[in-house]
Amino acid sequence: MATFPITKRGAEKLKAELHKLKTVDRPWVINAIAEARAQGDLSENAEYEVAKDRQGFIEGRIQEVEGKLSAALVIDPTELDAGGRVVFGATVKLEEEDSGEPVTYQIVGEDEADIKLGLVNIGSPIARALIGKEQGDTAEVQAPGGIKRYEVVAVSYI
Repeated sequence: MATFPITKRGAEKLKAELHKLKTVDRPWVINAIAEARAQGDLSENAEYEVAKDRQGFIEGRIQEVEGKLSAALVIDPTELDAGGRVVFGATVKLEEEDSGEPVTYQIVGEDEADIKLGLVNIGSPIARALIGKEQGDTAEVQAPGGIKRYEVVAVSYI
């Protein structure tokens, strides 16, 4: 089975989701199915069908999260020593060359990416362009509006 990188924070988030699915969502749906069964005829019982569908979703998500956690290569960015290079887990301060606009991104795994929070997927064009760069380097990114150039202002491992 192939492994995939995830930050320590991302792994903790998946573990919390798994815990909630097993301790809150699963018991709730089991109770909902029992209540729907108590109403009688299951062939015309919409509540029963909805509860069974929900159970299928919850069980599927539990399997998916367990699979991801078992294949995860957990990386703690604070323990990285990449010599100032941009690597998975690094936080990178950039300056867009044309506008001078500063941006900060952390390179994370697919499940934890959220551009609004500055968390970019390792497979995204910006992350691929930044990997291996150091402070002072320029990264070119193919964006929908054309090529954008970013200067790497700082690289940290937080």
